[in-house]
Amino acid sequence: MYSMWLDAEHQRLWRTHLAMVGRLQTAMHRQLQEACGLTLADYDVLVALSEGGPMRINELGEALAWEQSRLSHQLRRMRDRDLVERRDSPDDRRGAVIALTEAGQRHLRVAAPGHADLVRSVVFDGMTADEERALTAWTSRVLHRLGG
Repeated sequence: MYSMWLDAEHQRLWRTHLAMVGRLQTAMHRQLQEACGLTLADYDVLVALSEGGPMRINELGEALAWEQSRLSHQLRRMRDRDLVERRDSPDDRRGAVIALTEAGQRHLRVAAPGHADLVRSVVFDGMTADEERALTAWTSRVLHRLGG
């Protein structure tokens, strides 16, 4: 008979995973706030724009897997702090793109080393090559099932 609950082992694994993700996000947010006054959401936007260049809002939303309303509010806050700017699209005179400002680039340069150090020390240090391959395979399968 199908149970609506997870079995004990899956429940333990799932709860451990959720706790890890939550604590990791808290640690990343705290590290970014202390190092340079950025939130984790600020950092996510800055990284996406640094990797993808200026993007239309819908493209940025897809890259971040964020809802339109969340992204709009986040971009407004970041524009108010001069981290990003809205520019006319070079491809379409009616459209606009979001781009990093000089200040946004500076903040990212300050934030990235400490962020990478935290992720490396907490997540990857001590991980074997087999564990890394297994984690990559598992997360890729889950993302695929979610349509991403």
